[in-house]
Amino acid sequence: MGLRHTNAKGQDYYLHSKQFTLGNGEQQRIFYFARNERPAEALEAVPTGYGIVESQKTGLPFLKRVG
Repeated sequence: MGLRHTNAKGQDYYLHSKQFTLGNGEQQRIFYFARNERPAEALEAVPTGYGIVESQKTGLPFLKRVG
């Protein structure tokens, strides 16, 4: 089971990660929260150097670099 975050509105979101190949051939990893867990992309912990914050307007969580 992946990392579940409950926002201030009481809604559950699950942390996921996905890797893309850009047009220039470089690899880029993105992190995102979704309402439903996708086992193939789910993460069990927040990546090192990141913290969870929420949008004050929508309550949607996202990762932000810390320190």
